[in-house]
Amino acid sequence: MKAQVFRGVNQLSYEDVPVPELAADEVLVQVRVVGLCQSDIKKIRYPLYEPPRIFGHETAGVIAAVGDAVRGWQPGQRVVVLHHIPCMHCGYCLNENYSMCEVYKSISTTAGFAPSGGGFAEYVKVPGHIVQHGGLIEIPDDVTFEQASFVEPTNCCLKAVKKAQVQPGQTVLVTGAGPIGLMFVMLVKYFGARAIATDLIPSRLEKARQLGAEAAFDPRDPDLPAKIHALTQGMGVDTTLLAVPSDKAFFQALDCTRKGGKILFFAEFPDEVEIPINPNILYRREIDLMGSYSSSYKVQSLAADIVFNRRIDVDALVSNRFPLSDLAAAVDRAVSPTPDTFKILINVGQG
Repeated sequence: MKAQVFRGVNQLSYEDVPVPELAADEVLVQVRVVGLCQSDIKKIRYPLYEPPRIFGHETAGVIAAVGDAVRGWQPGQRVVVLHHIPCMHCGYCLNENYSMCEVYKSISTTAGFAPSGGGFAEYVKVPGHIVQHGGLIEIPDDVTFEQASFVEPTNCCLKAVKKAQVQPGQTVLVTGAGPIGLMFVMLVKYFGARAIATDLIPSRLEKARQLGAEAAFDPRDPDLPAKIHALTQGMGVDTTLLAVPSDKAFFQALDCTRKGGKILFFAEFPDEVEIPINPNILYRREIDLMGSYSSSYKVQSLAADIVFNRRIDVDALVSNRFPLSDLAAAVDRAVSPTPDTFKILINVGQG
């Protein structure tokens, strides 16, 4: 089969690799569509993992084969593939910190080499633990593979919205109106809150308004805090969701978030970035800082429901489609977006 193999920093090799062999409890999925995620891009462009590996994890496809011990799944079923499932019984899982679970981190879908997601290949193998514990979700007949590929990123964003306890009637500032920020805008609106977005690119601000943001601003506007306070009866927003790894965005969030509000880090910052802050700002204003990493098993069914029943418009996020052979070009486009670049999808198979 063909696969895009990570051979080193910024080195993707489109090559032939063996189709993964199945154990009795495993499932083989023919990949049809896989989303290009910022985490994939970081893994490709920075020395974070030893090569060779095959990345890609926002995967939708068709079951091609099942192991002899697999029950409930059969070839031909259209499925979303979730690349991590927690153990459900360790201390982290019992506290619903599923993404901290060692099983969650260590067991992943694979197309060969060290298991690393495997979606950037024609076939991906789903380990028995993931098959047995809800890591395959059947795609309804009226849902496309493209739409289904959004279940995993929707889960990640939904987890953050839930963790921040966004409530109807609240106002939420979303910093960054790329694919993730726009998904936040739609989810915030879906849960009955008002979204305000910021971005440096005017077309993304317009897109945010189209998808339901009450207002959208350039973060370089020196009057931004005043404008946001004017929209919130002088208080500031209830919650800020940081969807860009920017220290300037964080300090802007402090200026725009009300006393007793929350700031949630969603985007991963470079390790060398340090943000100095006077702790008395948090103490006196009772600002809660929190982080949200990866997906949550707890919201998996809700994420699928939101996508499958079109409660948010994931089609509106798609701007570019590349064949698997052009993954390097897709990464370049994501790193250097045009004004009309939003979500990039990789088409692997027909259909």
